[in-house]
Amino acid sequence: MQTRKLGSTGIEVSRLGIGLSEIRESDVYTVEKLLNTALDQGINFLDTSACYGNSEELVGKTVANRRNEFSLATKCGHITGDFEGTAWTKDTIKHSIDRSLNRMKTDYLDLVQLHSCDKEILEKGEVIDELLAAKNSGKTKFIGYSGDNENAEWAVQSGIFDTLQTSFSLVDQKARNGLLKLANSKGMGIIIKRPIGNGVWGKGQSSSSYTQEYFNRANAMAGVGDIVGSDDPIGMAMGFLFSHEEISTAIIGTTNVNHLLSNIEMLDKGISIDPKTFSELVDRFENLGSNWFQMN
Repeated sequence: MQTRKLGSTGIEVSRLGIGLSEIRESDVYTVEKLLNTALDQGINFLDTSACYGNSEELVGKTVANRRNEFSLATKCGHITGDFEGTAWTKDTIKHSIDRSLNRMKTDYLDLVQLHSCDKEILEKGEVIDELLAAKNSGKTKFIGYSGDNENAEWAVQSGIFDTLQTSFSLVDQKARNGLLKLANSKGMGIIIKRPIGNGVWGKGQSSSSYTQEYFNRANAMAGVGDIVGSDDPIGMAMGFLFSHEEISTAIIGTTNVNHLLSNIEMLDKGISIDPKTFSELVDRFENLGSNWFQMN
């Protein structure tokens, strides 16, 4: 598995990471097989969140014994579980980080990210101060921001955070010319969520209300006419994504080991995209998507 530096952190991360939102509905055996397969195949970046149900607990139950083989990222800020308090306060941040450490059976985290925090809260500084306190005390090596649009722009401009996690794909290119380049210029590690646009290109219908906007955009872009490479929509999506050198890692979410192995095999063989296809995808998004916001 190819690796990249996570910005200026010095951490080497696999080009593909694994997002752990979807494992919350899975049993321990399924997660153990999935995560151990990922680690065996060279994936070394695991991304979860305090608000992903029992995801953190499953990480602790299944791969805590391999802790030195991967970088572990989580997110905080929301009220979750049985904690009684208010979102986006110092107490909530501190409790969330301490609980994450306990749940995942580790004495440190590689990265703690504020989870879709509005810029009005960021501007107050309270949650940032607590995140910096966690970094200074060794609970986390680095701090990051996970989010999109104007909130992400504030976080990047601030120069406070080590990493940015944001949405980007062939059907969600809003960050392409502004946010990604700015984050890269500041030495931030760039983590991409939803890197294949929920796999909607070429599908006959949206699988859920959550993916409907992705589906609408893909249909609109595909409706312009044939495009080289669209017979392999996942390959086209991955090729488009990894043509952007700013990206450190892209996190994929799955509980299906075969899907995971297929994505790894695709990357290991070498992903590329026809320059004409790349340009066509950019042109179609720019022509159709002047009002398409960055999805979160």
